[in-house]
Amino acid sequence: MTADTRQNPRLNAAAELAPAAPFSDDERAAVYRAIYTRRDVRNEFLDDEVPREVVMRILDAAHHAPSVGFMQPWNFILIRDAATRGAVHEAFQRGAEAEAETFDAERRALYRSLKLEGILKAPLNICVTCDRARHGATGLGRTQQPDTDILSTACAVQNLWLAARVEGVGVGWVSIMREEELRGILNIPADIAVVAYLCVGYVDRAYLRPELEVKRWARRLPLDDLVFEDRWGRGVTSP
Repeated sequence: MTADTRQNPRLNAAAELAPAAPFSDDERAAVYRAIYTRRDVRNEFLDDEVPREVVMRILDAAHHAPSVGFMQPWNFILIRDAATRGAVHEAFQRGAEAEAETFDAERRALYRSLKLEGILKAPLNICVTCDRARHGATGLGRTQQPDTDILSTACAVQNLWLAARVEGVGVGWVSIMREEELRGILNIPADIAVVAYLCVGYVDRAYLRPELEVKRWARRLPLDDLVFEDRWGRGVTSP
C-alpha cells in the first residue's frame, strides 16, 4: 500500500474494486438450484454427525450475509447436548399445544398430524441470536429503522440455509416456543434477541415441494399477486 492510498481513503477503496460480471450459466443454475430445492427439514434427518469443517463453512457463509451498517449483529450457539435439546423439545411441546388450541377442530387435527420439528432427531441444533447493542444504541442505518439488526440476522439465517443445502445438510426452523423459555435454557442474556432455532443434519431425501404444501396446510401464492408498481396495491403494467 502506497502512502497516497493510506492517506486517501477514496484511492484505497478504488483499489478494492473488482469486476462484477454475471455468473456463468452453470454457476447461475447452481445458485438457483440451491434456492429452489431448499426445504424446511423436520423428519428426514440422519444420525450422522456433521463434521466441524462443514459446520464452519456453513457458519462462515452466514457470517458473510449482508447487514445494515455492516453491524454483523449475529452469534451462533451450537447445541449437541442431549439434556439441553430435551429441555428445548419440552418447550416446543408446550408451545405446540398452546398453538393448536388457536385453530378450529378440523385445522387442529391437521396441525397435530404434522411433524413440526427435529430437535431430538437432528444431531446438531443452532440458535441464532442478535446482539442489538453491538455497535451502540443505533449504529449506521438504524436511526430511522431500528429493527434492521433483526432483519440483518435473518439474512444470515438464509445464507446458512442455502450453504447447508449445497453441503447436503438439511435445516429446519423451529419457532413454536416462547423466547423467554429458550433464553432461560440457553442462558442467553436479556439484551440479546433470539432470532432462530435451527435443527441441522444430513439428509438423504427431501420433499420436492414444501412439506406444508404437500400436506395441504398452505400453498405457494402466485408471484404476480405480490408485485406492485410505484405504490401499494397498484399492479404491474405490461411493457
